[in-house]
Amino acid sequence: MPNRTEDRAPRLPRGGRSYQLQTAATVISGLGNAGAPIATAFAVLRIGGGPGEIGSVTGARLAATVLFLLIGGALADRLPRHRVMVAANLGNALSQALLAVLVVTGAARLWEIVLLSAANGIALAFFAPAAEGMLMESVDQEQAGRAFALFRTALNSSQIVGAALGGTLVAAVGPGWVLGLDAVALTAAAALRALLRAPAGSALPGPGMVADLRVGWREFTSRRWLWAVVVQYSVVNAALVAAESVLGPIVADLRLGGPRPWGMVNAVMGAGLVAGGLLMVRWQPRRLLLAGTFGILAFGLPAAVLAAGAPLAVLGVAMFASGIGGTVYGVSWTMALQQEVPAASFSRVAAYDWCGSVALAPVGTAVAAPLAGGLGLDGALWACAAAMTLLSLLVLVVPEVRRLARCGAPEPARAVRAEATA
Repeated sequence: MPNRTEDRAPRLPRGGRSYQLQTAATVISGLGNAGAPIATAFAVLRIGGGPGEIGSVTGARLAATVLFLLIGGALADRLPRHRVMVAANLGNALSQALLAVLVVTGAARLWEIVLLSAANGIALAFFAPAAEGMLMESVDQEQAGRAFALFRTALNSSQIVGAALGGTLVAAVGPGWVLGLDAVALTAAAALRALLRAPAGSALPGPGMVADLRVGWREFTSRRWLWAVVVQYSVVNAALVAAESVLGPIVADLRLGGPRPWGMVNAVMGAGLVAGGLLMVRWQPRRLLLAGTFGILAFGLPAAVLAAGAPLAVLGVAMFASGIGGTVYGVSWTMALQQEVPAASFSRVAAYDWCGSVALAPVGTAVAAPLAGGLGLDGALWACAAAMTLLSLLVLVVPEVRRLARCGAPEPARAVRAEATA
């Protein structure tokens, strides 16, 4: 039976000012970031590129993220996290502004887009571990589930608007202006994040970066549920990126009518993400990773619908379901990390999590075009859908994934948590 705290409306978590600033900044940057991938993909198409060129641009961004994530995680545990976030935002804004100028003036060449996409990936590598650690520090364990769900709901709401606006503006005025708006949004988000204050003692330098990374690696590998899900998600994410970042825009251009409908179905997925957030505000699943894994099962639906050549409305339903699954997974996973990983090493563990999760994504972008060439667009999409579904089921073989429970669960579930971290 739910306790009285769970029945009350969600309260602002401890460190409310920090939580509010982070949420506001994330909403602002989310408005720009949601339209930027659509703009970049169609910028490549408009200079004569195809699946291979889109894959190289996406792959460059992901590869740069993978290469720099561990450094970003170590720095985020050694330096004030909000300063790392601000620097990353400003670097990202600069690269997007340069790309916007090149695209608007018609001077963009493929190697320039690849290079600036890689710069965006480096910025993300420094931003993501710091942002996750900063959010964890601002939220009480008691209200963590609702706080994370509300945070994601705010972010995803901005992505609905951003994706719809991005697709519309790409069709109306061109991709360069959408990239410029992203640069403005990132700059505004950096200004808000500059107002954050790190909690006292949150940045405690260790004996050195290599030693710090070793500690983070021990924390990461000592939890079987953690690395099992990360390995699984690495393959799932590779298939997801191939389907939605490379093959999806091509199908949209050939069959769905171009960037505007593609932006709209991405906005529908954003609506699903918001619906999932509202669900997770009220629903507190006891088995965190079991709930999250079932959320991932929905990821393969859009690829399957695209492969089947179904109408746009059916694709919208699949994207909506995928969005719900994404938030169920995201909130459940974040809850598991917060309650099981020490705060002092959280950003390093988050960096290993991010690094593992996106490690194969560049491979997904690289093989998307050859796969489409060998199997056809539909065959490649079916392969992506199958990979996402099978890997989501396979990870359930790990007992800790099925049994890890949130704090306050009955004693047997807590015992399983202890086994998972032994």
